[in-house]
Amino acid sequence: MVRTAAGAAEGAVRRWVEAAGGHLVLDGGLATELEANGADLNDPLWSAKCLLSSSHLIRKASHPPTPQKPHSWLDMDIRGKVHMDYLEAGANILITASYQATIQGFESKGFSQEQSENLLTKSVEIALEAREMFLKEHLEKSIPIQHPILVAASIGSYGAYLADGSEYSGDYGEAGTKEFLKDFHRRRLQVLAEAGPDLIAFETIPNKLEAQAYVELLEECNINIPAWLSFNSKDGVHIVSGDSLIEGATIADKCAKVGAVGINCTPPRFIHGLILSIRKVTDKPILIYPNSGERYDGEKKEWVESTGVSDGDFVSYVNEWCKDGAALIGGCCRTTPNTIRAIQRTLNQGFNQQHLPVA
Repeated sequence: MVRTAAGAAEGAVRRWVEAAGGHLVLDGGLATELEANGADLNDPLWSAKCLLSSSHLIRKASHPPTPQKPHSWLDMDIRGKVHMDYLEAGANILITASYQATIQGFESKGFSQEQSENLLTKSVEIALEAREMFLKEHLEKSIPIQHPILVAASIGSYGAYLADGSEYSGDYGEAGTKEFLKDFHRRRLQVLAEAGPDLIAFETIPNKLEAQAYVELLEECNINIPAWLSFNSKDGVHIVSGDSLIEGATIADKCAKVGAVGINCTPPRFIHGLILSIRKVTDKPILIYPNSGERYDGEKKEWVESTGVSDGDFVSYVNEWCKDGAALIGGCCRTTPNTIRAIQRTLNQGFNQQHLPVA
């Protein structure tokens, strides 16, 4: 592709990548790591349930919020345990526990709109405070931190809110109109952006219609922090809806407020071809954070054992992904701090010398 002048969002991401030594490392699975630590997330809110129960994401909370006592969380001793685990493993980017957190979802639990917005804000504050604590601890130990540590506010799809499997099909039925999706996401985007994250992460996008809704909202809401768009592929060629990944990436490429585009929650074996497809239509930094490759049984609502790859096999792909052009690399469902530690170790063994040009 012929390189055009980068927008402010793309330029910011490139500078962060350069400051990190050539690659940024994202964190790994949040919800599945919470479950591994004993959290019960069997709820349509999924990881966002921890904003109510404060189970393991919020370390101490003797009085979790209820519709009758919505502000009790203000007195919590907030410790983002899983966030801290990922920072200690070498992650440069924390993704907030807001993937399935929506105003509509909280309202269905009896919270008012104001209370729901406060809970969205809290998802960002938890990650910001984990970062502050991490930096403080290292300062006290005279351990320098020479790479950026960023917070990305997660926005999941409309299908993630429905919690009916449509986030993995992209089939929203009669609700599948662009204006409906924009109305659904608008206030959520505004609240999360105002909470002070470094980036907005539109994750596991299942169809090109929702991608188009996102980029239009970024413009209409005048969001002034970089965003990324990350799609979910079912076969290494298409988004889960059957739409072409290239079409989705093209939508992201045309938006100056999008700083990176990529793939998440997709088996590692598909990533090589997907990076090459994305690179055909954009020069924006590419991010990839696959899942472990394990198969999820939707009827039993459990992961099928022995269907994924080990951490060793997962990171064996990292060198290839770097050569393909991935600049931001992490993990999604069923990856752990050990996975992220292995990714960082692999990058430190040589690929951090391959710097991405700063726009």
